Amino acid sequence: MIIDAWLQHPTAAFLRDPMFASLMRWRGLDPHALPDEIPAAFTLAALDAAKVDRGLVSAWWGPQGPLLPNDEVAALVRAHPDRFVGLTFVDPTQEDAERRTTLALRDLGLRGICLLPAMHRLPLFDERVLRVASIVAQQPGAVLWVHCGLLSIRARALLGVPSRFEMRFGNPLDIQAVATAHPSLPIVIPHFGAGLLREALMLADACPNVYFDTSSSNRWIRFHAGLTLADVFAQALDVVGADRILFGTDSSSFPRGWQRPVLERQREVLRDIGAGDDVTGRIFGGNFDRLFPLRA
Repeated sequence: MIIDAWLQHPTAAFLRDPMFASLMRWRGLDPHALPDEIPAAFTLAALDAAKVDRGLVSAWWGPQGPLLPNDEVAALVRAHPDRFVGLTFVDPTQEDAERRTTLALRDLGLRGICLLPAMHRLPLFDERVLRVASIVAQQPGAVLWVHCGLLSIRARALLGVPSRFEMRFGNPLDIQAVATAHPSLPIVIPHFGAGLLREALMLADACPNVYFDTSSSNRWIRFHAGLTLADVFAQALDVVGADRILFGTDSSSFPRGWQRPVLERQREVLRDIGAGDDVTGRIFGGNFDRLFPLRA
């Protein structure tokens, strides 16, 4: 079984937002050439082409509002429960953040929340974050995804509003307050910390409920000074072991062939560092399946 722990079923608004302009260029994709309505069949075909069994899809907000709304993500998951797991995107600074979190997890059937501290401009040890995290921790089987690191630098440069994205809120070490307050709550840091690998590894070493996803690993490798992608994988395996690493691509349904090269590249790297079938099996599906088992 292969499970992609970070992908998107995009809307036109999501693909065309300036926040993702560099990501679209990196994929050789012209978002304005895409249809305004993107059916689920596109993303399902992308999964099938890459031989990916399941995937995690998240709601997403930009500074101006929802780009991937909660109800659309929930509808996709309800329509294809054997293929998708969904997360809600939460801004803890909003007055109704706790209510939105509760509704998304209880009524919409989403399985956790996603935070972007650099956009919220809120440290993760803030009481508002802790209150939202507490709601997630009380929901059986729910997971917290926290985007950290240099992603915020890229995003604020693209948006041209440096006051909106604050790098000082992207340090993985700030997650410690949440991780220690809720030691049974799985917390996933995408992209191996998006350039802040050392800090992410320090956190994960101290907090056994912290996980990594491998999405966009080759994109962010240039920020890990002096390290190759093999070095990043080797260090992560040394610190957290194979049980706390989740394969991800950071792909959308366009282009359809995107996931397979990422999958093969990460397999090649793991093979080169001597990882056996047991390790790769856990990273490419087993760990995610343990966190998000299919519901009866």
